Amino acid sequence: MSRFLHTMLRVGDLQRSIDFYTKGFEMKELRRRDVPDGKYTLAFVGYGDEDSNTVLELTYNYGTQEYDQGTAFGHLAVGVPDVATTTEKLRSLGAKVTREPGPVKFGTTIIAFVEDPDGYKIELVQRG
Repeated sequence: MSRFLHTMLRVGDLQRSIDFYTKGFEMKELRRRDVPDGKYTLAFVGYGDEDSNTVLELTYNYGTQEYDQGTAFGHLAVGVPDVATTTEKLRSLGAKVTREPGPVKFGTTIIAFVEDPDGYKIELVQRG
């Protein structure tokens, strides 16, 4: 069966990004691999094992602290039980809130948008 495995994000500070996703979204660090010959480190975070869940691959390239954001990428979406609570938790961790919690335009689903430490946009979607 085919399925999405992971989304890869290049990050400027690996531990800062791991902390953001594990503390802010309560994901778990699943594995980490340092590749000195290739001058990069990979860390995989997510809500469950990679055999049955889609995860984030955080890639740190040695010596690169910042990336230019392209215009083709939109955002990641994460379902959370309470958008307002999660938004405040992320704000307390230093996340930039770019859209405060509220209903989606012309609908009732509660959403918010935040940016992670590297500027990637994340939509919070209230689920159950």
